[in-house]
Amino acid sequence: MKTVRVRDITFFNGAVKLAGSLRVPGQADAGVAGVVLVGGSGPSDRDNGGYFRPLRQHLLNAGFAVLSYDKRGVGQSSGDWRAATMNDLAADAAAALDFLRGQLEIQPGATGLFGHSEGGWVALRASAARDDVPWVITNSCPGVSPAVQERYALANHLRETHRDRHAEIDSTLALYDRLVEAGRHNADFPTAAQLVDAAGGPSKLTHYWADMDERLWTFLKRKQDHDPMSDLLGLRCPHLALFGGADTLVPVADSIHKFATAACHPARPDRATLAVEVFPGADHRVQVGDSDDLAPGYLDKVTRWLADHVTSPTGGSR
Repeated sequence: MKTVRVRDITFFNGAVKLAGSLRVPGQADAGVAGVVLVGGSGPSDRDNGGYFRPLRQHLLNAGFAVLSYDKRGVGQSSGDWRAATMNDLAADAAAALDFLRGQLEIQPGATGLFGHSEGGWVALRASAARDDVPWVITNSCPGVSPAVQERYALANHLRETHRDRHAEIDSTLALYDRLVEAGRHNADFPTAAQLVDAAGGPSKLTHYWADMDERLWTFLKRKQDHDPMSDLLGLRCPHLALFGGADTLVPVADSIHKFATAACHPARPDRATLAVEVFPGADHRVQVGDSDDLAPGYLDKVTRWLADHVTSPTGGSR
């Protein structure tokens, strides 16, 4: 294992202080490319619940510096992710990117973003907002809206837990649809809770509703119709999209179709290429089976693609 320098860091997006960790390979005196890891939905910390650890180590072994951070309101970061918009979260990621690029050991023009799940939406928005991002990687990022993605996840959960109880599955999905429509009309939390109670209580909707409170409801209804298509069309850099073929949380085929549709749009810049990799049998975290092992070839795919898209300060391949 190569020597790694590790330090805790803080950086700011306006009044929000974001805390994280920066790891730099020991041979970085001449300058290395860097990767900002952006966590998924909910209260994701700098390790993204452990998922980022093997990815981070693999990137370090391949010679990349890695910055990961606690989402606002998580760990040592200030603020509240439930009060944030997608633009706020994208600005946090952009602040992380600027901080990493400002370090003496880093090649600024060879440093980009890796976003997992919701973090993929965040990374795409941050990348599309500027023309100096050299590449972006999304992992299990839906190409559809949060409302569509959550319905897909809920339907799969119900089919697994209720199996042949089709009427109950249909009624629960219909309740979910009513909640989404209520959100579109800016219904408050008591109104939404009344819809759930009138349908027989939260037990029918536990997968989606169990942790719901006023702040989370407000956050979800605010982001439920986020459409990543505008950011996909606005990209001006290469994009690698990674998926697990057995992901029950994200409609993979539909997402790939959306990504490809954007990549084929005549308004998208030529340099905004798209590469897609699907790992059969892998789940939302691109893990296989009941273990925490990532799908065979996954880590190597990430670093090989990065090596093909990272250039040195003199313009040659890294």
